[in-house]
Amino acid sequence: MDLRLRGKRALVTGSSRGIGRAIAHSLADLKVDVAINYLRGRNRAEETAREIEGRGVRCLLVKGNVANPDHVEKIFATIDQEWGGLEMVISNAASGVLKSAKELTMHHFDWAMHINAAALLPIIQNFVKLDSKGEKTVVAVSSLGAVRAIPNYTAVGASKAALESMVRHLAAELAPDGVRINAVSAGTVDTDALLHFPNREELLEAARLRTPAGRLLSPQDVANTVIYLCTEYASMIHGQTIIVDGGYSILA
Repeated sequence: MDLRLRGKRALVTGSSRGIGRAIAHSLADLKVDVAINYLRGRNRAEETAREIEGRGVRCLLVKGNVANPDHVEKIFATIDQEWGGLEMVISNAASGVLKSAKELTMHHFDWAMHINAAALLPIIQNFVKLDSKGEKTVVAVSSLGAVRAIPNYTAVGASKAALESMVRHLAAELAPDGVRINAVSAGTVDTDALLHFPNREELLEAARLRTPAGRLLSPQDVANTVIYLCTEYASMIHGQTIIVDGGYSILA
């Protein structure tokens, strides 16, 4: 099936590892040029870039903290200078502190909100200024913690809920301008992010046992849905959060 993405250009934030890396690989496999954004871990970012270029497309490394509007502006300025435009943005970079509500500080809360939710605003503001070949597409990566209670996830869950709300409001405002915005909410994925959970193994096993599909999500499962939302086959999906969890959330 031809997804008609060949020759387009995409920015994937936080794409040197995990879900972001799987998304970048999938785009490159469909002959999309990919800009890899990272903040730390330049070696991993360079390795990902080599993998992208090995798929026969262009790759651009853009370092920057998406929680800093000045960094976001520089990222898009670099892309504009090097490529002259952009068709897709995957807002995947995320962070946050996993602590009980009794231990959280406002600094922890503000950090999660800035990088997981507020960053989407300057990203889109800069994106809409760039030239593109047709419709512009944005997909934000969220998590089930936006709508379900997860231990030690208060700040991150609240930021993901804010992200999904922003997706709805921005989609309604920008759809008339040819910008399509959606989110993908992922269930439990065994990535580096889970290494920060003290009960990681318990969480993974509980999620596996509870998932009707019989297995945990892989980063590629999430990437597949992101890719679909970037295609013209999803052209009338606007402002939605698509859940990818193997059926986990449909159970009481």
